[in-house]
Amino acid sequence: MHHQEFEPPEELQDIIKCFWYNRKESGELESSFEVVPDGYAEIIFYFGNLYSISYNDGLQPLPSPFMMGLLNQPVLFNTQNRLEIIGIRCFPWTVFDLLGLPSGKDGLRIFEHPIARLQLTLNKLIHANRIDDAIAHVKQYFLNERSQIGPDNTLFKAGVAMREAKGAILVSEVAAAAHATVRTLERRFKQSSGHTVKDVSGLMRFEEVRNRLWHYPESNLASLAQELGYADQAHLSKEFKRYSGTTPGVFARKAKKGKQTVGSDFVAFVQA
Repeated sequence: MHHQEFEPPEELQDIIKCFWYNRKESGELESSFEVVPDGYAEIIFYFGNLYSISYNDGLQPLPSPFMMGLLNQPVLFNTQNRLEIIGIRCFPWTVFDLLGLPSGKDGLRIFEHPIARLQLTLNKLIHANRIDDAIAHVKQYFLNERSQIGPDNTLFKAGVAMREAKGAILVSEVAAAAHATVRTLERRFKQSSGHTVKDVSGLMRFEEVRNRLWHYPESNLASLAQELGYADQAHLSKEFKRYSGTTPGVFARKAKKGKQTVGSDFVAFVQA
């Protein structure tokens, strides 16, 4: 698997965490992989074959692009041969306004939108192995869209506070950082993302634990729980299993045995 991440231009840094490219070679046999929850929403363009695996084990073909909203459990995908992806990792309180869509809690979201017009050009660039040009094309689209949307300073300040605390922060502290009342912040957060501040901060905190165990599988869970504001190790383990479907110990052993180091950030695609 090959993975690259690209910084957004300064004008987009309040709404987009990064742009990324991923290439996965699975051969002629079908293979599955998980997308593990984190604190972001992803807009996904793909090139190749990609299916979501429903809970009754059926395969659902996916359009390109589609969106992965905040997840509360892993999602399984199936692919074959070569799969290439361009992703836009967005802060969940900005993505719906950016796309002009109503907010919601949908994990995997299929939608009709003018952004789909990028697919043809991106497909040509990807097939020509012009990855940097493809990323530049996507960046320009979002720069154009960003110029039509006014910034929400309250949500921006709230997001900065949550990210700096890695999710280990009280809602009242987020509201204070955003210079808003808890009631106002919760209302605006729910309108913009479909989720509460607590929902998103919980995922951010889980993401930090997940990343730490991915890179440092020998991490002490009790110390990690204390550092990240969990009540105790049992609380950490319960929340980890809630979002990942497995215990931190099992995840750490899997990371130690089979991970691929692809950069400083955890790659959400985990071989099943």
